[in-house]
Amino acid sequence: MTDNPDSRSDAPIGPVVSAAHLASGAMPALSEIEFAVTMMVNAYHRWMVRCMAASGSQGLGPLDVLVLHSVNHRGRAKTLSDICLVLNIEDTHTVTYALKKLEKAGLISSGRRGKEKTAEITKSGETACLEYRRLREALLVKPMKALGLDENELSKLAATLRLVSGNYDQAARAAAAM
Repeated sequence: MTDNPDSRSDAPIGPVVSAAHLASGAMPALSEIEFAVTMMVNAYHRWMVRCMAASGSQGLGPLDVLVLHSVNHRGRAKTLSDICLVLNIEDTHTVTYALKKLEKAGLISSGRRGKEKTAEITKSGETACLEYRRLREALLVKPMKALGLDENELSKLAATLRLVSGNYDQAARAAAAM
């Protein structure tokens, strides 16, 4: 029997997932979200690294870029716990390493708030973040706006993803207790 592509055209196409064995459960749409988030995270990580390199700060990984922008946020010094809480990172050693790398690059400086060590943006770090923003507006935001997406719907999607992340956190705690 030959494989006729036309004979498959009437077959329903299931959800777009990376693991059909997981999508065959009670909530296939969740597998679709997981696959979309995986694709989004990987694309976002590539984007951050390449945009930051184009901004003049080569050699930074995705976490380094996230930490840099977090330290720059609102122009206030941040503690390790502040950064980890906001970024939902439990492996504090990875953020500690990123902070050391950023300080060595001259993009942040360390200080103290009581007994806690703090990180603060330097002039070079602020310049790098502003150049990243300029490139982001030109290379990412402008084409995204051209798609005509409803920004209110995008905000709702972001809120939904933040809520769903709480369920993953709870499920992770439950799995750790097994």
